[in-house]
Amino acid sequence: FSGLPPTRQVVFQIDLIPGAAPVAQAPYRLTPPEMKELSEQLKELSDKGFIRPSSSPWGAPILFVKKKDGSFRMCIDYRELNKLTVKNRYPLPRIEDLFDQLQGSSVYSKIDLRSGYHQLRVQFLGHVIIREGIHVDSAKIESIKDWESPKSPTEIRQFLGLAG
Repeated sequence: FSGLPPTRQVVFQIDLIPGAAPVAQAPYRLTPPEMKELSEQLKELSDKGFIRPSSSPWGAPILFVKKKDGSFRMCIDYRELNKLTVKNRYPLPRIEDLFDQLQGSSVYSKIDLRSGYHQLRVQFLGHVIIREGIHVDSAKIESIKDWESPKSPTEIRQFLGLAG
């Protein structure tokens, strides 16, 4: 798949507080490697047809977060836009309800905005979701399993603070 999606009957829109004026923030300062990465990522997204030049009066700054593998993830700071957005009346579903709905299912997917739906084992908020069920991610409980037995009241409080 490449390019922008086809026009659909349902139009997505962001409802703004009445009278809200467009916000165009100044860009954040980027290091030379970040500027190079920005140029490369924008070119790639443009070549694939995912983005196109805009003359919108709205603008949000870009920043980069370094990923575990050393590459950069481009993030857009929409906080100023979010302040002008009418809040959705219908809250997101509770995580417990989502897990209950997933129990017994055999196909799970997680959005990977770069590569599509291809994961077989899905990690979500410290849980691993597989065909057999939902389990706590073992990496999340390693520190508790490897914790030395407390020997003083302070160490007990530290452990209870960790274990919650």
